[in-house]
Amino acid sequence: MDQFHVLDSKGAVGKAEVSLIATSVYAMLIVVIPVILLTLFVAWKYRASNTNATYAPKWSHSTAIEIAIWAIPAAIILYLGILTWKTTHELGPYKPLESNVKPINVEVVALDWKWLFTYPDLGIASVNQLAFPVGTPVNFKITSDSVMNSFFIPQLGGQIYAMVGMQTELHLVADHAGDYAGLSANYSGAGFSDMKFRALAMSQGDYDAWIKKVKSENANLSMDVYAGVAQPSEKAPVKYFSTVDPKLFNNIVAKYNNGNVDVNGTNFVTKG
Repeated sequence: MDQFHVLDSKGAVGKAEVSLIATSVYAMLIVVIPVILLTLFVAWKYRASNTNATYAPKWSHSTAIEIAIWAIPAAIILYLGILTWKTTHELGPYKPLESNVKPINVEVVALDWKWLFTYPDLGIASVNQLAFPVGTPVNFKITSDSVMNSFFIPQLGGQIYAMVGMQTELHLVADHAGDYAGLSANYSGAGFSDMKFRALAMSQGDYDAWIKKVKSENANLSMDVYAGVAQPSEKAPVKYFSTVDPKLFNNIVAKYNNGNVDVNGTNFVTKG
């Protein structure tokens, strides 16, 4: 299954998450392995046929054992707590990635049952296909125009919910060129199992060629056209739009706020 690719990371965020998982497992094995070995040893040593084993029916306490069985797990829990707190703050989905390369911006809309990607700086859009250059951070702004969903590219790391009337963020980067699976990680209805997309990490030259290909399509994603795109459909094919309404993403977010939000470019102002 695609989600198991999370352990075969191709991005900095994913590698840090895999490292955290591995470190946590190794730390817990410090307790698990000795417990398993000692259980087998005690069962063997004090078996009924071993008449040489010490018989101590009134034994009830050992300070050394009490210290060992409480202090070691407590130390491991403290270590894992500090490690988790530190790494979760370092890998927070809202925290931009540090890089000398200028990031690209992508707006993501979860639909029934497909993904819409718009590139606000380029004025283009695509359905069920995401492209970006290798080594370039990607700043995602994510929302939903249907039920709550979850945006996930297992090999690049991290997942974040897409929610109606709200905007979430995610920052990812690919260290290797490749065609990576993207999927919905939250059940959202009949077409959920096929709500997938491809994330294409390309060289800068290939990415420029992809942009040129999208711009060659004579298709405009206006609000009226979007209304048709947003209709529920299963196994939706890849589709490109050479121009996009610049307020499309903001309008999708704002339409669920009952008129309490004004859209002005990229700014949202809540009325009192």
